[in-house]
Amino acid sequence: MQMNNMDGMTLLGKNTDYIQHYSPDLLETLPRSYGRNEINIKSDNLPFLGFDLWTGFELSWLNHRGKPVVAIAEFIIPATSSNLIESKSFKLYLNSFNQTKFDSPDQVATTLENDLTLAAKGEVNVKIYPHLNHYPLLTTSLPGECIDHLDIQIDDYHFNPQHLTDAASGDYVHESLSSNLLKSNCLVTNQPDWGSVVIKYEGKKIDREKLLRYLISFRMHNEFHEQCVERIFSDILHACRPDKLSVFARYTRRGGLDINPFRSNFEETPAVPRLIRQ
Repeated sequence: MQMNNMDGMTLLGKNTDYIQHYSPDLLETLPRSYGRNEINIKSDNLPFLGFDLWTGFELSWLNHRGKPVVAIAEFIIPATSSNLIESKSFKLYLNSFNQTKFDSPDQVATTLENDLTLAAKGEVNVKIYPHLNHYPLLTTSLPGECIDHLDIQIDDYHFNPQHLTDAASGDYVHESLSSNLLKSNCLVTNQPDWGSVVIKYEGKKIDREKLLRYLISFRMHNEFHEQCVERIFSDILHACRPDKLSVFARYTRRGGLDINPFRSNFEETPAVPRLIRQ
């Protein structure tokens, strides 16, 4: 996907006004097929199931008496949806709730679900936590065995799936590996996207140094969060051929939103800890 093909399609990288009254027309989308075509994934024959878990930390509206309410929201957008929600438009859309009156949190959640489902072309689930101390996720450490301690020398930061060549051999294992060294860059703005990733698989043992080199090679790569995770899943599946594979990345927030894509060919949901960087 070429960045210049995206410039005229989204609000990314443009000066915009913050509209503070409910405006669903602010939502912009991008077909998932754009990124999937590059890695030979067909939307009508996906090698995985999964979802994109977004967390909104800056959701606010007015109750029926005009008193502000603040809340945390979770949005689950299925990987089978036709469209990605463009992140800047999502932030602008959420800000349009700021000076809008709603009768209840349930009305807010229903409004969000209806608008996002229409935009994504896939059923979106929304949970709202208007009492912040009821938000269930506490920060914890990254699950899986972290491979970041490996003492490897790196002198090339260009994306290179060839690092996974002959990476799987030997014993048959069932393990979870993790890294906090995932970094890519926004496809349009070049802003850095910082993340942690957990790779859970069952198959021939994957060489950890090769896997870490591969993950680090995203460091200068320009792609959206969801596309990076689908690329990681696809590359590991093709190069290492595990029988079972899950990839889950938790990214740090920007503008009050984080994006956490999950893709798997054998499990419906991952353990979902909130990491200290989030």
